[in-house]
Amino acid sequence: MDLGITGRTALITGGDSGIGWHTARLLLDEGVTVVLSDKDQDSLDEAAAKLEAPDGKLFAFSADVTSTESVAALGSKVREAVGAIDIFVQSSGVTGAQGLFHEIDEEGWASTIDIDLMGPVRLTREFLPDLRQGGWGRIVYLVSEDAVQPYDDELPYCSAKAGVLALMKGLSRSYATEGLLVNAVSPAFIHTPMTDAMMEKRSDELGVSFDEAVESFLDEERPYMEQKRRGEPDEVANVIAFLCSDAASFVNGSNYRVDSGSVATI
Repeated sequence: MDLGITGRTALITGGDSGIGWHTARLLLDEGVTVVLSDKDQDSLDEAAAKLEAPDGKLFAFSADVTSTESVAALGSKVREAVGAIDIFVQSSGVTGAQGLFHEIDEEGWASTIDIDLMGPVRLTREFLPDLRQGGWGRIVYLVSEDAVQPYDDELPYCSAKAGVLALMKGLSRSYATEGLLVNAVSPAFIHTPMTDAMMEKRSDELGVSFDEAVESFLDEERPYMEQKRRGEPDEVANVIAFLCSDAASFVNGSNYRVDSGSVATI
């Protein structure tokens, strides 16, 4: 499918695996120059090598989203390598502190929010001038079903993601007249390293196999996921790629749920 974005330039954070990596692959196929970023340079280099992109079409720069200085350094590296970006896909994040509310201390809250909410804020502040200057731009935030359907054992994560959703909506009202469209995608229980770790922990705690842990999690914790399976990263990346494209030229301030029905409300 020709999405009309050949020759555009994209930054994808959280790009060393999962949804970010699969989004990079789709955008490269559409003729986009892609910059991957994540915290660890070695894992980024491995991820970039697997994409097998043509010379000059793929770059990989590490950054720590909890550091304003590191994010500013990322901005300098990106501009030196590719100039101003047209597309920003914010996919980095962590599950963060887990447990019931009374079990999570202030540091657990602060560290989760610093990565999952302030990380996107820092990155957006750094790259917004680039995205505003060309008369055409796209921002897509990876949020979560948790932003609108919070779970009691991961409230810091839920709260941070709700904050990102509010950030998305506010930005979408500020810059659309300049050609910059801002949207979000909210996956649920996707087959990624993060949910692998969750299921490995559940498997150990329950004394069951990995597959049994997944099955019981779906039955007990995500009963509205009607397809009764984890989603695949490509199934989310397809929606992200659409929102990055000219095909989504009248989509702004929207949250696309890719969740097999997990969110119970309309």
